[in-house]
Amino acid sequence: MLKNIVVISLLYFFSGNLMAGSNIKGFVFDLSSKQPLEALLIQNISTNTRIFSDQNGAFSFDKLTSGRHIIKITALGYTALSDTIYVNENATFSKNFYLKEAPLMISEIIVNAQKDFSLNTLSALDIKLRPHTTTQDLLRLVPGLFIAQHAGGGKAEQIFLRGFDVDHGTDVAVSVDDMPVNMVSHAHGQGYADLHFVIPETVDKIDFSKGSYDATTGNFNTAGAVRFKTKKILPANLIKSEIGSFNTYRGVVMFNLFNEKDTIRTKQHAYIASEYFTTKGFVESPQKFNRINLFGKYTNQLTSNLNLIFSACAFSSTWYASGQIPERAVSQGIITRYGSIDNSEGGKTSRYNFNLKIVKRLKNNSFIENNLYYVRNNFNLYSNFTFFKNDSLNGDQIFQFENRNIYGYNSSYSKDNTIGNLQFKTQLGIGLRGDYVTNSGLSNTVKRVFINYLKKGTIHETNASAYVDETIIINPKLSLNLGLRFDYFRFEYIDKLSEMKYEKKSVYKSITCPKLNLYYNLNHKIQLYFSTGTGYHSNDSRGVVNVANQNTVPRSISADIGTSITLFKKIFLNTALWWMNLESEYTYAGDDGFIGPNGKTQRIGVDLSARLQLFTWLYADADLNLAKPRFVNEPIGQNYVPLAPTITSVAGINIVSKQGFNISLRYRYLGTRPAIEDNSIEAKGYFITDLVASYKVKKIQLGVTIENLLNKTWNEAQFATESKLKTESAPITELHYTPGTPFNIRVNVSYNF
Repeated sequence: MLKNIVVISLLYFFSGNLMAGSNIKGFVFDLSSKQPLEALLIQNISTNTRIFSDQNGAFSFDKLTSGRHIIKITALGYTALSDTIYVNENATFSKNFYLKEAPLMISEIIVNAQKDFSLNTLSALDIKLRPHTTTQDLLRLVPGLFIAQHAGGGKAEQIFLRGFDVDHGTDVAVSVDDMPVNMVSHAHGQGYADLHFVIPETVDKIDFSKGSYDATTGNFNTAGAVRFKTKKILPANLIKSEIGSFNTYRGVVMFNLFNEKDTIRTKQHAYIASEYFTTKGFVESPQKFNRINLFGKYTNQLTSNLNLIFSACAFSSTWYASGQIPERAVSQGIITRYGSIDNSEGGKTSRYNFNLKIVKRLKNNSFIENNLYYVRNNFNLYSNFTFFKNDSLNGDQIFQFENRNIYGYNSSYSKDNTIGNLQFKTQLGIGLRGDYVTNSGLSNTVKRVFINYLKKGTIHETNASAYVDETIIINPKLSLNLGLRFDYFRFEYIDKLSEMKYEKKSVYKSITCPKLNLYYNLNHKIQLYFSTGTGYHSNDSRGVVNVANQNTVPRSISADIGTSITLFKKIFLNTALWWMNLESEYTYAGDDGFIGPNGKTQRIGVDLSARLQLFTWLYADADLNLAKPRFVNEPIGQNYVPLAPTITSVAGINIVSKQGFNISLRYRYLGTRPAIEDNSIEAKGYFITDLVASYKVKKIQLGVTIENLLNKTWNEAQFATESKLKTESAPITELHYTPGTPFNIRVNVSYNF
């Protein structure tokens, strides 16, 4: 079946319109900003046909019969628009449509048999309703995704999703404007995904997916993927200042570089954004955290069918960290829970991005996209997790470092076509990514002073990819999505500490991953869906070339069965029952240089999400995620997956009033979970409440954020670690943790003009 569908799709992929007929073409824009609106539902009521606007706001109904057609356009947060259009035989009718912003109404959600309808709907609802002022807030918009910080705020967050302790990104693919964030073979962990270079106010859209069912996403897409899109156009200039507890200060400035007359005349848009953040931190040893971000974006509509988008980013941060502390040190009174054993931990990191995209719209309902990017990343981190276990005199502080260049190119060709009563949406894509790490290593240090190298080398890793993604809309109630992805890897490592200095070791590996998604509308209120497919995460180059018989790109296979439902015009529900097998629960403990697989695992779980609108101004939301992760080949009782979450939940109430008030009261709950395979040590759960409120009058907005409203004592990052204090004669394995943020408050003022 797959072969026949691919052959039929390719035959029509390069063909033009084979049947004569009338056409309706149009563009959809935001009335106030004149910005194109993407992924809006466009319905031809007369023919019972549903399509979506593309990234330029364009849509097209082709091969129509002449006469009267009723076009309806709907989008969350906009007033629905209907228009009656008369088209002549074999003629094309063109028109621009402008939608006016309106209060968000769940009753406007129209269930449809489209790929990722339910998840995209959740994302659109949450972005509009939930305040978000930090990168962490953006990640938390993904239902079921939790994060933990354990290095003073300067390092990538630890991620938890679908029964995975993802570490810093091993099993979640993260991208910004189609540019990958995950770092392969990183000094601190495979898949390392540091999002701190993103200024939250520049984010326009978040797409996310759970499971490995999307052919357009490759490496690290096992538990899921998160895709950020930054604003193409800045609606207004912004100056924002924020001050808070623990000597915290944040400032944001965003400016348009062209005035309105210039943008209308030249069809060019450009803006620049900058962010500065500093804090002493709530721990006893001053964190001295400083971060600065610069971001600029330029768009140019070169012709009516050709767009150019270019963005650049510069990011740098420095900090000190108190690190993880053992429970016994607090219980014995050696330190408080906000103290430290080694207060010289911390680091410095920087990232520079350049991203160019050219989008060409062709005459036959097709697009060509070309994306070229470059990333320069520098990373330096000082840590001490075992204290005096290995060196009872100097201590066990380590220094992880790397200097990385990434070169990448993605290209895709997409086309919509109609064969009889079937609609085909076909996309072909290729990609190439090269990571060149000239100086990667691990060394022993004392108070940030070098002692000796433990690891040092050069890493070259190349990933070439190709995919085909085919969506067949059989009728308005039923659609089928089929995908096939191929990835080829070249791993290369030069160990500069080996006796055979500069000996190059290389390994080559390929993997093919099929995908299938089926969507069915039981009626206009209920969507049923089934998804299955395979994905993978690559392993670290240093382990791949040095460890015999290692599974280089462990495969995952998973399946979801779920439903999306709208009830009483006030409730939107999404539920999913899922299952996943992973060939190798890969572990890279960069803190001690260990690299290796950790056995096969199986996970089953349930995801529940609900969005409720009680009144036009009062909304509620809740997410509950259950998972049972286990090692497959270990005896019962010894087969727990350390730190993998088994139950998570978030919920909140949001008030959005016409008078300018916006209030969000929320909780986040992470259940107690095993910290070691036999569950003899547990990572403690927590229940935290946060409050965010704002008031906007004309061009000024005042806001307040309160974290840990009830001032609960909680542990954020937690690990079962073997360590030794200076006064101890032997190491002890127990729970180590970084304390969670106590009650703190931040106030901000923004001016839009």
